[in-house]
Amino acid sequence: MSYEVDIQREINDSEVDTPSDEDFQRWVTLALTDRKSGGEICIRLVEPTESQQLNSDYRGKDAPTNVLSFPFEAPEGIPMELLGDLAICADIVAKEAHEQNKPVLNHWAHMVIHGTLHLIGFDHINDSDAEQMETLETTLLASINIPDPYQQGV
Repeated sequence: MSYEVDIQREINDSEVDTPSDEDFQRWVTLALTDRKSGGEICIRLVEPTESQQLNSDYRGKDAPTNVLSFPFEAPEGIPMELLGDLAICADIVAKEAHEQNKPVLNHWAHMVIHGTLHLIGFDHINDSDAEQMETLETTLLASINIPDPYQQGV
């Protein structure tokens, strides 16, 4: 199975610590293995202003957020391996990790896995779907020795 991950760093890396391209690849592969036979994802690391604009335009929420997922659906009859795009706000991820007393890299892993699962159809709109998605995220993260992200201070 081949998963292509394109990283766009639209941020000042000197101001915030971000994972390596290899980390992003590893987390996307973890989320997709046994769930998708291949595909391509673009991960765009954004500043709070871009995150806020995207969140406002697509979700009607006028504030920056940690991760936004934009699934891609190819027109019928046109085979494409593009799964979609993730827009991740590095500042928000770092801020949340600090507030939740979590290692920043652990929170990055969670956000990438969470966003990637959204791209392949997982959601958390209702309680049942949320429980299924959170259980899968927790299991995937545990497989790389990251504690349950839904437990405060872990």
